Amino acid sequence: MTQTFTGRCLCGQVSYVVRGQPVVVAQCHCTECRRSSGTGHSVGAMFLAADVSVTGHTKEYKYISDKTSEVTKASCARCGSPIFGRNSHNRAHITLPLGTMDDSHGLTVEVVIFERDKPHWDQLGPEVASYRTQPDWTPPPDSS
Repeated sequence: MTQTFTGRCLCGQVSYVVRGQPVVVAQCHCTECRRSSGTGHSVGAMFLAADVSVTGHTKEYKYISDKTSEVTKASCARCGSPIFGRNSHNRAHITLPLGTMDDSHGLTVEVVIFERDKPHWDQLGPEVASYRTQPDWTPPPDSS
């Protein structure tokens, strides 16, 4: 039986359906992924493009990578959520961010790429407090 993954943007204007297993699930620390995600990395699942159907209005941003390929990052035209990425050196595939999936159960990071670009703060040690949900906490008042 073919597995189906669905996902959407923050506002719900863009959604996707993909049928099949990803080729790979990767965590990327390249400068472009860090800037487009606003975090220290992105995590995406690469699928055959023919297996992916996207509905809704997206906005695309294109740039040339260090390997001289054209990279396309598509986001929701309304809320800006990342929806997919494509690379001209691999047109048969499309990468979907795991954070936009409705249920990514069973998918795990298989490879980390551009580890050399990983910022020192993109890791959690055992001393970092962890909460199951948003804690009841407010910043202390400004003491200046």
